[in-house]
Amino acid sequence: MDSSGNPRRVFAVIGTILLAAGLLCGCGGDDTGGDGGPLRVGYQRYGSLSLLKARNDAPNVVWSLFESGPALTEALKAGSIDIGETGEAPPIFAAAGGTKFKIVATSDEVPQGEAVLVKSDSGIQTFADLKGKTVALNKGSNVHWLLVKLLQANNMTLQDITIKYLKPAEGRPAFDSGQVDAWVIWDPYFALAEQPGVKILADATGLAGNREYILAAPDALEKKPDQVRDLLTKLDETTDWGIANPDERARILAPELKIPEDVAKRSLARSAKPIAPVTPQIGAELQAIADGFAELELIPDQVDIAARIDDRFTGVLT
Repeated sequence: MDSSGNPRRVFAVIGTILLAAGLLCGCGGDDTGGDGGPLRVGYQRYGSLSLLKARNDAPNVVWSLFESGPALTEALKAGSIDIGETGEAPPIFAAAGGTKFKIVATSDEVPQGEAVLVKSDSGIQTFADLKGKTVALNKGSNVHWLLVKLLQANNMTLQDITIKYLKPAEGRPAFDSGQVDAWVIWDPYFALAEQPGVKILADATGLAGNREYILAAPDALEKKPDQVRDLLTKLDETTDWGIANPDERARILAPELKIPEDVAKRSLARSAKPIAPVTPQIGAELQAIADGFAELELIPDQVDIAARIDDRFTGVLT
């Protein structure tokens, strides 16, 4: 998410910073990942961890900000973070790429938190009208699965559209300038793009759960289990507080997310959901997505993502 006075201008500035820096770090002391070091937490401009950071409810961790889930899982693979949050597709692409991790928590479904956007004057009325058009999205992110499900629902294939893989900071200017016909994007970037002249063509309702997932490195689970448990406990409590206090949540998060308070409120109203424990059913849900990606050859081989489910922290999640 972004913007303060002029949404497009501030979005562009933040996008430039993110692309140049890759990630932003803050809060904490020593950033080493060995036994006894602080827990290194990756977060994005969406999801429950942002509120935890904004409220300083986990003061003894090292925070790293990422523009997207795929960027976060790359850091997990490199050993730069111990734990982080993503959407439903990044864990699958990461597993296919050899990243080691366990899925230790999830959220309730967030189908309205991702959508396909088009220009109101484009003449595009339904998703089927995108046949032969150019669609932008972030490869391997949660919206990648939404695109697959929308294609299936409309009896279309990947060959029926031209896909441009663009990061959020690249997708917005491409969409604004007409370089692409549609942009598949998630909150808070979605909420920021909801400007006059922009139409929501479809969201994930009835198609994709769009849950949040908390991924933890095996090394962190072995050497820092108490820190992981403490983080998840605080995350659960803070998320529940935010849901019970939506106005205060928006006021606190807007500066952290660098967006106007009204945009924060609109985005959070549809995208902030309770944290939930992982279950075999969650594993089966993710496995179906992984199998779908493999069938379409969007990942090189099938992956056993269900085996990455780790329910050891179920007791701390209400």
